[in-house]
Amino acid sequence: MADIVRDDDVIEVADPPRFSFGERVIARSVVRNDGTYNGKDIGEVLVNKGDIGYVVSINTFLQQFYIYAVDFIETGHRVGMRAKELCTLDHLPEEVLAQLGDKATALADLGSGKPLNPGATP
Repeated sequence: MADIVRDDDVIEVADPPRFSFGERVIARSVVRNDGTYNGKDIGEVLVNKGDIGYVVSINTFLQQFYIYAVDFIETGHRVGMRAKELCTLDHLPEEVLAQLGDKATALADLGSGKPLNPGATP
């Protein structure tokens, strides 16, 4: 355990979790297998930037960080991720929604299995 690097001085668990159960989130970065995901090679990509998933459980690591188990439906991977690797799609601030304009309405359908362009043919 000597090789564990505590990259933050902030203790996240002193505050409530940033995400909640069932919340729709999007990956902010690529996540590769560090050897803890069974059935995949070390270094193999588990999550791509922009993949959408749902928080299915919340745990802690080193009594410092929240680890969010996120179920990525399209790939079938359930991956533990830190808050800094995720962004909510369900609870965006009003100023962000205002900047998105008309595109904000498409957020409701992202990850829901509904087509983004209902009039478009596949």
